[in-house]
Amino acid sequence: MKLIIQIPCFNEADTLPITLKDLPREVAGFDRVEWLVINDGSSDRTVEVARENGVDHIVSFTNNQGLARTFLAGLDSCIKLGADVIVNTDADNQYMAADIPALVAPILAGRADVVIGARPISGIESFSLVKKMLQKAGSSVVRFVSKTEVPDAPSGFRAMTREAAMRFNVFNDYTYTLETIIQAGQKNIATTSVPVRVNSALRPSRLMKSNSAYIRKSFVTIVRIFVVYKAFRFFMSVGLTALILGLLGGSRYLYYYVTGDGAGHVQSLILSSILLGVGFQTVLTAFLADLLAVNRRLMEDVQYRVKKLEFPGAGHSLSDSRKKQQ
Repeated sequence: MKLIIQIPCFNEADTLPITLKDLPREVAGFDRVEWLVINDGSSDRTVEVARENGVDHIVSFTNNQGLARTFLAGLDSCIKLGADVIVNTDADNQYMAADIPALVAPILAGRADVVIGARPISGIESFSLVKKMLQKAGSSVVRFVSKTEVPDAPSGFRAMTREAAMRFNVFNDYTYTLETIIQAGQKNIATTSVPVRVNSALRPSRLMKSNSAYIRKSFVTIVRIFVVYKAFRFFMSVGLTALILGLLGGSRYLYYYVTGDGAGHVQSLILSSILLGVGFQTVLTAFLADLLAVNRRLMEDVQYRVKKLEFPGAGHSLSDSRKKQQ
């Protein structure tokens, strides 16, 4: 079996050698361990440094595409290269590479298809109190939406099988971490988490420029994915709420009208009419969104089947690889 460790990079010439120095070349359960760097339009010597330090594969973008697209491009490349398992880590050496065997252990044992490395958030000295609170709050929301038990959703230290990697689609340019966990939960991909250690920070985070920006972008990502995968429930809830409020307002007006005081409550009638109209239209939108969701699931299934035909070595499962080893 083959394990490929992928590292998204954007101007990481200074930190990349430190990260690569700790990466393993042998991991129990795998015949081959290879490294892949995704160069996201770096303007420094990231590519040269990667080659000098023995990186097996390099994928480069001419312009910066963002972390999410870089991550997805890495998955596609790993699948094409015949990886049975893919590990993603950061180029700033945040995660301790010695924990990679623990990260892939649930996959090798057949207990999971995706494994998220859970950092000791409370004990990370470089994280401010606000950042720790935001990390925990965001993870709680992701657990609720995805119905998974991942304690550290923003963690980029994760492992996945080729089959799981072929099912992921990233819609936003900001980050892949929250979105892929929510997708895993919605698609019933077996997901678990293991505790991992972290190294001292080599540089400030580029993803979290400010607390307000992090909150805003993470909230938009969560809402967007929830609407995509729970469209009927979302629009139906909004529509029924508007209809109920409209009916209550209309009932209030009828009460005053019957008691002879209707002329003074015309505003309630107007507001009720608006709410009933909005509610009715939103309920119709819920059914249309459900039809679109069915079409999306069909297209994702077609995409998955195309990937299995397109990428060499993608037609067999991890269990097949285990059988070959036995």
